[in-house]
Amino acid sequence: MTSDSSSPLARALLLVVDLQQPFLAAVPGADALLRRTSLAIAAARGLGLPVVFTEQVPAKLGSTRPELLALADQPPTVFAKDGFSALDSESLSALLAEGEIEHVLIAGIETPICIYQTALDALGSERQVTLLSDCLGGRRPDDCATALRYLERLGCHTLPTETVFYSILKTTKHPFFRDFTKLVKQYA
Repeated sequence: MTSDSSSPLARALLLVVDLQQPFLAAVPGADALLRRTSLAIAAARGLGLPVVFTEQVPAKLGSTRPELLALADQPPTVFAKDGFSALDSESLSALLAEGEIEHVLIAGIETPICIYQTALDALGSERQVTLLSDCLGGRRPDDCATALRYLERLGCHTLPTETVFYSILKTTKHPFFRDFTKLVKQYA
């Protein structure tokens, strides 16, 4: 299913930031984070939204968890980065501009570092930002909460994955509704 150009998220993209094993090993609740991000990726694909990944210095830290990459279009779109903001990647910034992406849904780690800087840069490029709250993590939960509060004051939306995707569906009559409810149960 492809996204309808009249949909409010027709020019949206799901950005999955740095879900690499060394980072996940240091984050409390990593298993739940992986399940919820799997739901977000599968839902985005089912609705025709592009899904892209970033990896922080993959030559040293490895790649994104393979089960997440497997849920995306094949081959998955992955951008290596050495800066903390995902938008430091010139290739990713060009993709957003070429695709006329107006709304970035963000999942990943670490919230007070890479997610924070990515969200700031996305807002600075006049894009709407939704942070998928159940798809974010960091080593220090208090730091994550502080960063999210500040980003909300700047205009980021912070919502759980199900809230975002049920809002896109709007009704049980949406053609993807049944498949989405199966995904919700699968990744509960």
